[in-house]
Amino acid sequence: MKKLIVALLASLSFSSLVYGAGAKVPLDEVDVDIYDQPSLQNGAALFTNYCMGCHSLKYSRYERVADDIGIPHELYLEHLIFDDAKIGQLMEISMQPKMAAAWFGAPPPDLTLVARLRGADWLYSFLRAFYKDDSRPWGVNNAVFKDVGMPHVLLDLQGLCAHKPSIGGTPGIDPFSGQEVGASGCQSFATQGSMTPAEYDTAMRDLTNFLVYVGEPSKLEANAIAPFVLTFLVILFVPAYLLNREYWKDVH
Repeated sequence: MKKLIVALLASLSFSSLVYGAGAKVPLDEVDVDIYDQPSLQNGAALFTNYCMGCHSLKYSRYERVADDIGIPHELYLEHLIFDDAKIGQLMEISMQPKMAAAWFGAPPPDLTLVARLRGADWLYSFLRAFYKDDSRPWGVNNAVFKDVGMPHVLLDLQGLCAHKPSIGGTPGIDPFSGQEVGASGCQSFATQGSMTPAEYDTAMRDLTNFLVYVGEPSKLEANAIAPFVLTFLVILFVPAYLLNREYWKDVH
């Protein structure tokens, strides 16, 4: 019994060291709005075209997503489903875990709940934080997730930062030159992308917004009915209070 207690305490200590070892990094803030359907639609298109080759959303269904973000089923099937999956199926991928592990060292994670695990600010910052690093297997690194084991799949859109970008910084004005300093994001590019930095930031806001929605799609309905539930509880409080007072008046 004594050995079991010692082993348990040791494991708890080791766990705390592991979780405590993760260094916190500054993050850029992003304003997400799961009621912004154009943003969600663009985010769904970006995820399908650039992320879904490796990452699944296996706890979501195509039909639920299409209905929630306002895309007719026939259009979703035509433009956002590239295999023989049906509209009612889960958003899984065909890549086998063993193959993925051989290519990447570990299977790429499912991203259904990534926004709930990491947070919107982390996702938005991560997607904008890739930079050139020839020492890494894929030739890139990430200022938010050091030594990340994935390529920069959005390189065609953003381009590739020549140096580690500033993330979570506070922009200001140099009093001598009058130029902005400390701005967040990539300052110089080794490879140019098809989008301007502002366009890419907007696209990543849309992608982050979509993943936030996917992490908790019931929030759309919950937020819609919340005012009615609260109104009902307020109205119910009056007869409940009067009834309670009537029951207890003889006791007191």
